[in-house]
Amino acid sequence: MREFAIVGGGIGGCSVAALLHARGHDVVLIEKEPSLGGCASTFTRKGHRYNAGATTIAGYHRGGVLRRLCDTIGVELDVIPTDPAVTIVQEGKRCVRYRDLEKFLDEIHRFYPHPRHAEFWTLVRTIGTAFEEMEGYGYSNASLFSKLRSLAGFFPVLKTFWPYLHANARRFIQDFYGGADREYLDFLDAQILIVAQATSDRVNFFTAALALGYTFNEIHYPLGGMGAVCERIASRLPDVRRGCEVRSIEKTDAGYRLVTSGGTISARNLIMGTSHYESSGLFRDPEILSYYHRYETLDNHQSAFVLYLRFRSERIYDHHYQLISPKILPHTLSQSVFVSLSDPADTAMAPRGEYCLTASIHTDAREWIGADPSRYKAQKEELQALLQSMICDTLSLSGDAVIESFSATPKTFRRYLNRTQVGGNAMTCANILPRLPSNDTPIKGFYQVGDTAYAAQGWPGVVIGAINCARLIDG
Repeated sequence: MREFAIVGGGIGGCSVAALLHARGHDVVLIEKEPSLGGCASTFTRKGHRYNAGATTIAGYHRGGVLRRLCDTIGVELDVIPTDPAVTIVQEGKRCVRYRDLEKFLDEIHRFYPHPRHAEFWTLVRTIGTAFEEMEGYGYSNASLFSKLRSLAGFFPVLKTFWPYLHANARRFIQDFYGGADREYLDFLDAQILIVAQATSDRVNFFTAALALGYTFNEIHYPLGGMGAVCERIASRLPDVRRGCEVRSIEKTDAGYRLVTSGGTISARNLIMGTSHYESSGLFRDPEILSYYHRYETLDNHQSAFVLYLRFRSERIYDHHYQLISPKILPHTLSQSVFVSLSDPADTAMAPRGEYCLTASIHTDAREWIGADPSRYKAQKEELQALLQSMICDTLSLSGDAVIESFSATPKTFRRYLNRTQVGGNAMTCANILPRLPSNDTPIKGFYQVGDTAYAAQGWPGVVIGAINCARLIDG
């Protein structure tokens, strides 16, 4: 009988497994695929390596939550700082998101001139810095009492940021600037959507400020691919079951019994590092099914279409680009494509003179899952060709420079990751914290980490959730 079985070797599963092991707990980490990472994994196709989806590491700067995690478990990541964080391409403009505020203000004034930019972006950075300095808050949902007690811990956040927590971001921005034109709003929304999974009309200004300001912190590029980061975090675990698919989970009097492709595992406690919206199929226990059913309304079916390219070039490119179109692209939910390229020195990802590229855009999973084969193939080919053309134009690539091109849809994510909704819960005004799932549950020995549990998206949010989960377990 193991103490903890952790299902899913993504960011959340690897992080909480490493934390619990460092605290002396007995853990087994179970991952369906041959390598760790989930949505942040790195895979090999025809001998070439690609990042599956997530491509940016935030929170590894000094004092950042990912750095604190790594210090706690005693590992260092093989990463390099990347500045600029992203180059935004819109209507012929190339606005560079430098980490340095003054340097970035020079950029923003060149392309979107306005007398209040310095005041606005200083406010954005100030909110992010103030929030980063706050520690000690967590979230519990095991009982009404524990929920209320944990929510009381957020009083300093409410007190400090109340003017921005209750203000709709779109209205706040319009009022601040005395009106903002469509192009500048698209520029802001593209950045907010990447981090918050929603645009400014659906989030409060506090959320928007955190999304817009993340590039003022140090962003890192992972040498060897995103999956190498998860592998490093889990490197000290004595029992990691890769290529082991969990087929069913039974709640027993003693804990949980997991039937996997590699045999049966029994554990007193279970931590699901999976999506809330696509985990219920593993269970028959009515209490657990009821728990997952409670959060079904939070599923926005938002997923991703991802283009993978390998090309030859002797040019030096930035690590990340965001391409903004004047209108929403066909078969998607967005005007913007986030493009990530390998570092020229990272020969683990691509030989010298070559690049591997991952480009992602938001889409509705239902448009792909429900499509008949001919329609599915046609829209996949159409969107792949459109994105490839946009990227080649931006990077000044000729057609013969492309070595390989293929794409992934929500169906692909369902096949390999057992999920179609990716990116986690959108941080909208409707999705306030008391409505969101925590890392603990009212069910004895049953926990959840990942991007659909507190504190939601990206490396910082998921790692905060893993730290919260370990704290709830140890009391």
